[in-house]
Amino acid sequence: MPGRLALAPSIRLDAGPGAVPAAELLAHHLGPGRPRSREGTPLRLALRPGGPPESYRLVVAPGGLDLTAPALAGLLHGVHTLRLLMDEDGSGWPCVEIDDAPVMPRRGVLLDVARHFMPLDFLRSFIDELALHKLNVLHLHLTDDQGWRIEIGARPRLTEIGAWRTEPDGSVHGGHYTRKDLVALVEYAASRGVEIVPEIDMPGHVRAALAAYPGLGNDPRGGVTVWNGWGVSEDVLAPHDGSLEFLRDVLTEVAEVFPSPIVHIGGDECPTVQWERSPAAVLRAREAGLDDPRLLRSWFVARMHEHLTRLGRRTAVWDDGSRLPGGRLPSDALLTVWLDAAHAATAVARGHQVVMAPHTATYFDYRQGDGPDETPAPGHPVTTLADAYAFEPLAGGLPAADIRRPEQAGVVAVQAQLWTEYAPTPDHVRYLAYPRLCAFAEAAWCAERPGFAAFRSRLPGHLGVLRSLGALAGPGPRWERPADAAERMKR
Repeated sequence: MPGRLALAPSIRLDAGPGAVPAAELLAHHLGPGRPRSREGTPLRLALRPGGPPESYRLVVAPGGLDLTAPALAGLLHGVHTLRLLMDEDGSGWPCVEIDDAPVMPRRGVLLDVARHFMPLDFLRSFIDELALHKLNVLHLHLTDDQGWRIEIGARPRLTEIGAWRTEPDGSVHGGHYTRKDLVALVEYAASRGVEIVPEIDMPGHVRAALAAYPGLGNDPRGGVTVWNGWGVSEDVLAPHDGSLEFLRDVLTEVAEVFPSPIVHIGGDECPTVQWERSPAAVLRAREAGLDDPRLLRSWFVARMHEHLTRLGRRTAVWDDGSRLPGGRLPSDALLTVWLDAAHAATAVARGHQVVMAPHTATYFDYRQGDGPDETPAPGHPVTTLADAYAFEPLAGGLPAADIRRPEQAGVVAVQAQLWTEYAPTPDHVRYLAYPRLCAFAEAAWCAERPGFAAFRSRLPGHLGVLRSLGALAGPGPRWERPADAAERMKR
């Protein structure tokens, strides 16, 4: 459609019933220097029945703008499209006519804030960037061996002790988010159409919790510290009533902070050697009707699944739990599949819904190439921009499913991962994310893609928009030691 819609100094926003939040977000993006007026070119936003809730229709003409959608989610996507289309100087938009809808209803990104704490202002900016790419889920990995980042009122030592670690050179890294911080962040994300899914890892990846509350561990002598290394620790929760009470306290408060219907509880990478050596753990396994203490991992997950069900929430775990010898997860548990389509097919055959997150295409902590600016993560493979673009959510003929119907097995979501063992600052995270996140977003949204060559031809213009918004890290950042990064962030 030829022509252009020029914006006057003042704006006229006509928002129908239910469309006000989207209109307010559009006004925010247009800037505080544009007063409201009942005169001038109209920008009309309205809900119209029909079509998927995230679909929208956008018509920009010289005489005005019309954005319609069957639900608020669609209107918000239309606002994000307008932000991308706006002239560089903010003076208006080219005339267009767009009918758009996503192929996958849940399109997420995991951000690990446990290995390295990320400041709130960066989280808000990152949410804006996800929304701009029409990604609607932020999976926050809040706890791990290296740090506990969420305030739990019933267990204050989790953040007093568990949120801080001493690096090998004696420097300290840490930080945490208060309940007030996270409630405000959830509201901020929701105003942009992004849902925050919290993850509390268990029964492994818990050294930060064990440092705060040694009685939760399998060694009565305690002595566990918040870990200053990477990998998989053998320190795991002891399978006693105190650990179950601790986890219920934590999950109850997490559910109070996060309205998401889904709570992720990890369940992955849980060595069982401590249970196998512990007479108390062996006895607990026997009392639970388990002939092998290694099966206590599934037992832990099942107990927390019961608690989350009572809280009205759905349990999500990494799909390691579905492949335990003799272990079976509740059929309505949502599995995040990080290996490949074959493992997803196995989970679906067992009756599960899955989130597709295959590491070969969606782990953006992996190196982007062999250049000198790449992360020094030892042994990490390469995931190129082309790999990210080639991601197929329903690879191998996997069926799609409706997440609102847990009995319907299949793929309900896709997700990219940003683990931060070697990404100590927001600049490092952004360097890892872009431009691969752009490719992933297109794969997650588009039913039909024009091909990688066409994507590459459009990418420079899109990166220019991101650069103008401050979303790019610039030249590759130096991959500092964690201690160096912590010191720089303090300054």
